[in-house]
Amino acid sequence: MASEAPPFWWEAADWRAWSLLPLSALYGLVAGYRMASAKRARVDVPVLCVGNFTVGGEGKTPVSIALAKQAKKLGRKPGFLTRGHGGSMGGGSMTVAHLVDAKKDLSRHVGDEPLLLARHAPTLVAPDRLMGARELIGIGCDFIIMDDGFQSARLHMDYAVMVVDARRGLGNGHVIPGGPMRARLIDQLRYADAILTMGEGSAADHVVRRASRAGRPVLQARLKPRGVRAIRGGRFLAFAGIGNPKKFFDSVAEAGGTVVEARSFPDHHPFDDDEARDLIAAAEKNGLQLITTEKDLVRLRGGSEALSALAEHCRVLQVEAQFDAPDMPVTIIESTFEAWRERILK
Repeated sequence: MASEAPPFWWEAADWRAWSLLPLSALYGLVAGYRMASAKRARVDVPVLCVGNFTVGGEGKTPVSIALAKQAKKLGRKPGFLTRGHGGSMGGGSMTVAHLVDAKKDLSRHVGDEPLLLARHAPTLVAPDRLMGARELIGIGCDFIIMDDGFQSARLHMDYAVMVVDARRGLGNGHVIPGGPMRARLIDQLRYADAILTMGEGSAADHVVRRASRAGRPVLQARLKPRGVRAIRGGRFLAFAGIGNPKKFFDSVAEAGGTVVEARSFPDHHPFDDDEARDLIAAAEKNGLQLITTEKDLVRLRGGSEALSALAEHCRVLQVEAQFDAPDMPVTIIESTFEAWRERILK
């Protein structure tokens, strides 16, 4: 199921945010209590969580992939643990974990992000994170990267890196439903080990200051476009159904393409035939090339004839997380293992 954050969440707090303050306060109290009182289960291998303070669109997946690549270089066998947002296996009352097959599974079943993760390391979609972690260990993984799940408080995290978009920050700073925060910042910072700002901008400065006062290291990274030769000089109709479509449109421009028309859809949006035909027709009418994200493309594959046609018409802009300090992925992984060693010796 797609999810769409109200636009006012990402603007200065107005009457809508303030009118919802009682509900936000209640939601924040419950979320904070759950995080503080939860009995987090422990497993026998290090667990690294890549999470965020707000709902969606901060760049967790590219960061998780970059860390898995580095872990492999260090001789580790990483595995991804995710709930599979956007897929039928990621919600409801399902208790069966599923090892993702990047070549055979469909996005509508396992979610779009797990399909991208599975290209780089074993990926398990599991509503029950403890069960999922144990299954990853059972197939030989010695290092678990938990994509999201920071607030679920089900599994002990040896190290948690919180990704914050430098342009959007925490939005209006209010907790759901009045804003994008999953819990109060002070409650979440207690369990965060490092902050990673993604991109350029000053919207994350407040988080950086709070994290610094709390003694948390602040890291920097950005999304770097790949395969820019195919993009440079092109005129595009760009579309994206991700948490922060503007970030994608900016990446197309950074790669040298011109976004003549931009269309935004909700996060994890399941495109239908009418939308597919409309996008193709609009691009052809205006002499534009279609371009989208890897996440959107995997949702088009395995669908109807119209969706398959849209996939064939699209260029895809690939991005990867590039850390400002090249040794930072090693530091994060080593810090996770150090925390794990201290845990098992207690």
